[in-house]
Amino acid sequence: MIRKLFRSRKGATAIEYGLIAALIAVAAIGAMQGLGNQLTKTFGNVTDNMKAS
Repeated sequence: MIRKLFRSRKGATAIEYGLIAALIAVAAIGAMQGLGNQLTKTFGNVTDNMKAS
């Protein structure tokens, strides 16, 4: 049974798709964090300018 599992192509394909999905998720999280920091800075500048007015 274990030998069948290791010879099966379906298991390898599923693992490959899982790894690809994980890499995409990591890239998306990194991009969103960078964008979030930029948005925080932008809204901070807007708030400061509104207080000064």
